[in-house]
Amino acid sequence: MAVSVQEASTVWESVLERTKYAQDKNSDPLLWAFELSSSLNSAGVSLPSTDLAHLLVSHICWDNNVPITWKFLEKALTVKFVPPMLVLALLSTRVIPNRKFHPAAYRLYMELLRRHAFSLKCQISGPNYQKIMKSIDDVLHLSQIFGVKVSEPGLLLVKFVFSIVWQLLDASLDDEGLLELTPEKRSIWPAATQNMEIDNADSFNEKRNEHRDVLCKGNTMMAIETIGEFLQNKATSRILFLAHRNMPPHWGAFILQLRVLAAKSVALKNSKYVTAEALLHLAADIPKVLSGEYKTISKQEFHAVIGSGSLTSSSGQCQGTDPSAHWLPIDLFLENAMDGSQVAATGAVDSLTGLVKALQAVNSTTWHDAFLGLWIAALRLVQRERDISEGPVPRLDTCLCLLLSITPLVVASIVEEEESELIDENDCGPTNQTNEKQAPRCRKDLISSLQMLSDYEALLIPPQSVCSAANQAAAKAMMYVSGLTVGNGYHDCMSINDMPMNCSGNMRHLIVEACIARNLLDTSAYIWPGYVNARANIPLSVPSQVPGWSSLMKGSPLTPMLINALVATPASSLAEIEKIYEIAAKGSDDEKISAASILCGASLVRGWNIQEHTILFITSLLSPPVPADYSGSESHLISYAPFLNVLLVGISPVDCVQIFYLLGLVPLLAGTLMPICEVFGSAAPSVSWPLPTGEELTSHAVFTNAFTLLLRLWRFDRPPLEYVMGDATLVGSQLSPEYLLLVRNSKLSAFGKSPKDRLMIKRLSKNLNFSLELIFLDSFPKLKHWYQKHQECIASSLSGLVQGTTVHQIVDALLNMMFRKISWAGQSLTSITSGSSSSSASGAEDVSMRLKVPAWDILEGTPYVLDAALTACAHGKLSPRELATGLKDLADFLPATLSTIISYFSAEVTRGIWKPVFMNGTDWPSPSANLLTVEQQIKKIIAATGVDVPTLAIGGSSPAMLPLPLAALLSLTITYKLDKASERFLVLIGPALNSLAEGCLWPCMPIISSLWAQKVKRWNDFIVFSASRTVFHHNNDAVVQLLRSCFTSTLGLSPSTIYSNGGVGALLGHGFGSHFSGGMSPVAPGIMYLRVHPSVRDIVFMTEEIISLIMSSVREIASSGLSRDKLEKLKKTKFGLRYGQAPLGAAMTRVKLAASLGASLVWLSGGLSLVQSLIKETLPSWFISAHTQELDGGEPGGVAAMLGGYALAYFAVLCGTFAWGVDSASPASKRRPKVLGAHLEFLASALDGKILLGCDYATWRSYITGFVSLVVGRTQKWILDIDVDVLRRLSTGLRQWNEEELALALLGLGGIRAASAAAELIVEIGV
Repeated sequence: MAVSVQEASTVWESVLERTKYAQDKNSDPLLWAFELSSSLNSAGVSLPSTDLAHLLVSHICWDNNVPITWKFLEKALTVKFVPPMLVLALLSTRVIPNRKFHPAAYRLYMELLRRHAFSLKCQISGPNYQKIMKSIDDVLHLSQIFGVKVSEPGLLLVKFVFSIVWQLLDASLDDEGLLELTPEKRSIWPAATQNMEIDNADSFNEKRNEHRDVLCKGNTMMAIETIGEFLQNKATSRILFLAHRNMPPHWGAFILQLRVLAAKSVALKNSKYVTAEALLHLAADIPKVLSGEYKTISKQEFHAVIGSGSLTSSSGQCQGTDPSAHWLPIDLFLENAMDGSQVAATGAVDSLTGLVKALQAVNSTTWHDAFLGLWIAALRLVQRERDISEGPVPRLDTCLCLLLSITPLVVASIVEEEESELIDENDCGPTNQTNEKQAPRCRKDLISSLQMLSDYEALLIPPQSVCSAANQAAAKAMMYVSGLTVGNGYHDCMSINDMPMNCSGNMRHLIVEACIARNLLDTSAYIWPGYVNARANIPLSVPSQVPGWSSLMKGSPLTPMLINALVATPASSLAEIEKIYEIAAKGSDDEKISAASILCGASLVRGWNIQEHTILFITSLLSPPVPADYSGSESHLISYAPFLNVLLVGISPVDCVQIFYLLGLVPLLAGTLMPICEVFGSAAPSVSWPLPTGEELTSHAVFTNAFTLLLRLWRFDRPPLEYVMGDATLVGSQLSPEYLLLVRNSKLSAFGKSPKDRLMIKRLSKNLNFSLELIFLDSFPKLKHWYQKHQECIASSLSGLVQGTTVHQIVDALLNMMFRKISWAGQSLTSITSGSSSSSASGAEDVSMRLKVPAWDILEGTPYVLDAALTACAHGKLSPRELATGLKDLADFLPATLSTIISYFSAEVTRGIWKPVFMNGTDWPSPSANLLTVEQQIKKIIAATGVDVPTLAIGGSSPAMLPLPLAALLSLTITYKLDKASERFLVLIGPALNSLAEGCLWPCMPIISSLWAQKVKRWNDFIVFSASRTVFHHNNDAVVQLLRSCFTSTLGLSPSTIYSNGGVGALLGHGFGSHFSGGMSPVAPGIMYLRVHPSVRDIVFMTEEIISLIMSSVREIASSGLSRDKLEKLKKTKFGLRYGQAPLGAAMTRVKLAASLGASLVWLSGGLSLVQSLIKETLPSWFISAHTQELDGGEPGGVAAMLGGYALAYFAVLCGTFAWGVDSASPASKRRPKVLGAHLEFLASALDGKILLGCDYATWRSYITGFVSLVVGRTQKWILDIDVDVLRRLSTGLRQWNEEELALALLGLGGIRAASAAAELIVEIGV
């Protein structure tokens, strides 16, 4: 019933008159309420009424501030005539500013507050709820004060509760004169006392004033106690959590004022009901009430079990799960990083940092445990590599880089991130005070983790080649403790004989030095208990001086003796390496070359304390600036040829390239190599430079060294199979020159803009000078043209060669150079395929002159040369020996042609148009001498991993055959000598040969391995191991068996005694090598898988198999870890799980380990794209698909089914954290909202009943509760990515399962958009 404005005015005048009449008569409030109800009902006024609330409060304040009017107001509240929250809001604006003048009113206000502020459920469910909250906003100006424009009623409720508590706090501070001590020195609320009328007669009544003072003091104490009630009450404390979460600046100011009150308030000290400590404790608990840091979220208490992640947790001591098993993904990551065939554009520092942060968050451990797990994993890697078999792959130097450079940089990144957050909080104002206890946490935990490393003596034993460095580090600490000066060049001239006796240096000494160099520690580490050997004898005299780094720093010139010493000894400080860099940049030509040699010496591979700086200096020097006085027409880079060549050759070894990758500098290095390739590849070799060896350096040589190095920075060696077959492309095949430049440009554009970058810049040398200019492949037309031709060569056969062109002339000259001893009866070799004729081969001098052309031109003609040569061999015009010799001559003339030889022969093999050739020992080399042995060793290696491949033919009667292009490529490779000069070319062609052979039919790889094992006997173990990987390329069932072996060995479920203990040791073993006399030691399944997965084409199928293996492992864990009787008892318990039951707790620990292993394998196998496919597609498909009741012997709803759901939840969250991170720091996190949103939409739709599921109900329920619990408790920032509607639907579904706490936590962490729904749910749930 509508009421007009005029009628409404009449109604309220009537109400006011009736109230005044009842007031004068001192009527019974109940009678007044009855009469008022009749009047309002007849007038059509709906109740509760906001207008009535305004009228009654205005009537009381202050002309009618008498007891009876307060009784009327209280009765109106009781019978719900007026909305309590609005009344309290109105009173707060009138009473609190006048509390000293009207102390009784203030006392009555607080009594009403205690009665009605905690009874919110009936208020938000009543009529006119939205209108009431809007009125409260208008009265208190909440949206204006808090600066939050969202005006949903639930969010206004949060602001209202926060404002009431804050007003009481400010009033209490003002009452005791403490408001001036707060940072703002004033209140944002009208809490300050209004001026009193001094001429009032009551002001001169001493007794009345004394009574008022007593009442005021009592009011202050009551207000403080009321604040404590708000902080303690379950509903209001949760509402205040929403204020803390969504209004951090205001919450920070509130906490600061609360601390002033706790520290200075006399009333608080005199209170019998609340203490300062209790008040601060309650306030400190507010951020935890919905954050998953309390004991229970899920009623199944899932997270209480799943959160047991400490390295010292007793639950981790069960079979198959040693304490370090929590950090298994780190072991797998580090071992995977050792694979030299996988050169990625992103470095190991960022990836490993994200991994450590993910594990620390999901396992809910301290940083002490996380850092200790990281150090132990890196030390285990070094121990696995200490006696490794020899081979052309990254080895100990790369290992030590991971331990002593990458790992300290990861720790530094985490510490700096914490410090950058503190800087941000300082910039934002007073909020930083709320985290003051957290500030030093990371550094303290780092120190404690390093101190605890002394308990792992077996892991700290240094490899033989590192003993000297470890002893020097220990000696340095001894001299510091003894008070000797260590900065006087002592170490430069210290020989092994000069070392202190019993210095006993170990890997911890090297780790500590690496941390000190990066300002993570200081020299106080030297006095840690047990760090130095107290019984060591320190030499009192310094031995005779020999040249070294101290000599350089004192100004000694670069003599040959000093240069040799600096090349052989790594620099120990940034200042030393900066000195060499300065010489390389500004010295004479000879000094520059010497400095380049020093930079690429021991400081590059063993200068762990300054390795990242050395790499950056080298990269910077590869882009020398244009001299100020340069006026030539050609590029200025030409004049730097000898200097650049020293750098290029110096960084070409396999370990050096891997170190560039680990430090994330591959894109930057590629950007410096491309200009060198463009310039020197476009220059004719008419100018040369003399080398110290007496040889001449040409532009072709510089180009070759730069070009072959550039090729190794992307997946050039991958076979072209992925271009011509329908299989899924290999992960990483997106790497290309364009991609590397894209990553480079992106990194340089963003660098220095984040607080983390600004802190990292402080560690970098101030002498570095990098161009931030963006570069693109179009800037290098010759390189771009070659790349396009390279792709064309892979994708299709060669087009006809046009006679008379420059390319034709170069092709003819190359063929004559390669086969100059062969008579062609007046024909050139090109006529065999083209059908045309040309003049006969010219003299050697003419050929040499025609080949003095730029390298790019030679590369353009090389495919035609190879096509002609291969065709001639196929037609019998060339013998296999002549073909191999000719190919070697071509590669020797311009080693850069190896790139074209690789790509052309690989493409021809995949096209399958060439007949196979017999490796008979006459025409082609024969593998028969050891082929059978190699095949047997391959089968033995595979069997040792738990894989049975019955189709693997051993010692077949058919002759050994290879496709002609593959045979030619193989023959070329075995013509190379294994010397340092050939190494940088073999590391290019070797992986390509392996990749190509993997794609060919069996036994192509054993044939190749046999021939190479004959050539290099000391590489036999490595070669055979590499060959064994081919089996998995051809057989998906073998891959499944290998994956199963990884799970059974890790979990201790394998019947083999070798793997019965489980854990990291069973999965990764002792690395690879001949550790036992009499032949090769078994290769652990994890090592085998990490070397196999890059060659597996269908990686999606592996994800499905991993899920299946997780579930089957859970079944075995449940059946082996618990007796049948216990299983039956647990099934009778609700959901079968209770925290604290030891058997099930141990089972859950192993379930977590299975999920952790599965997540690691998925992430390492397919990276971000595979993880996103898993979460968006594979997991939903698995839940929808029907599954046989294989768990618990076919009984649905059993313990194993429930554990399976938890395992999948842990698996999914770990996969997500590995790929996206726990926060939004990584670029990959930008893809998280879409994928995670789609997954949660699926969960919500299934809970809504819109999707029919095929899995067991217990599995589904435990997955939902487990997944949401982990997200709520471990990855809270993810929730901010999700649409509010999806959060609401998930919350509703969880409440249907009586999971109110979990539903509330999900909404409460959903940001400002979900705060309204969260607040209403808090009130609805109640106490």
